[in-house]
Amino acid sequence: MVFQAEDRAKAKKQHADQAIQLALQGRWNEAAQLNRDIIETFPSDVDAYNRLGKALTELGRYGDAKNAYMKAIEFDPLNSIARKNLTRLAALGEKEAGPRPASQKLSPQMFIEETGKTGITVLVRPNMHIAARMTAGDQVNLQRQNGSLVIQSAGGEYVGEIEPRLGQRLIKLMDGGNEYIAAISALDEKQVRLFIRETFQHASQTGKLSFPPTVTETFRPYVKGRLIHRDADDDEAYFDESDERDDWSTGDESEEREGTIHEFRLGGDDAPIAVGDTDDEDEE
Repeated sequence: MVFQAEDRAKAKKQHADQAIQLALQGRWNEAAQLNRDIIETFPSDVDAYNRLGKALTELGRYGDAKNAYMKAIEFDPLNSIARKNLTRLAALGEKEAGPRPASQKLSPQMFIEETGKTGITVLVRPNMHIAARMTAGDQVNLQRQNGSLVIQSAGGEYVGEIEPRLGQRLIKLMDGGNEYIAAISALDEKQVRLFIRETFQHASQTGKLSFPPTVTETFRPYVKGRLIHRDADDDEAYFDESDERDDWSTGDESEEREGTIHEFRLGGDDAPIAVGDTDDEDEE
């Protein structure tokens, strides 16, 4: 009897791992079917219901996804993953949509802070209907548009805009030959946080920091442990879109050290994030 229970637990984990891999590869139809198969054998498997809800959301089947998350809550009323995703689905409504365009996720190592080369900002004028279909880690495109730096999804949909002062600075550096990548850092029903990294600095921009701190600004260190430590529970990586706290961070200032992500702020915690106007000579 003991061996039978162990065999069932082993089979369950193997199927769960397979379902996670299918999701990470964007094979959502297969992932949905495999999670249904798991639920047939383990009808109270909350994680399988959450994975099924995720797959169905990616396929644009919002009504079915909502039902899956509701089943997760039925077995675990305090399940935060299901509750957060139900809040997100409420913003999307019941109308079916097409499958979400395939999105590329940045490697976790790309989120490691490098002074002056990485920053986190909150998008202004976000399109929360589009953002609600995205997940933390999704790579996005930086596009110049009417003098602003606009964020677009992999499918070319408008997600939001970079705060004007930071946007103008990055546009100037991009015009000088610098290159950047960006990805969703965290999101909720009201705002979208964006991580940006300088990937190439043109010789003409040597000595110019993309994200310079100024004496009027304060910063908080940010780190998400499971981005650095790959031995975390695989389900945490699978549910990256729904288990954010405030962002990809602990918010614990005692964690300021190498490998953190810094967010530069003006004012209080709810103030827009911006990079101050810094003359080139100040940077040098």
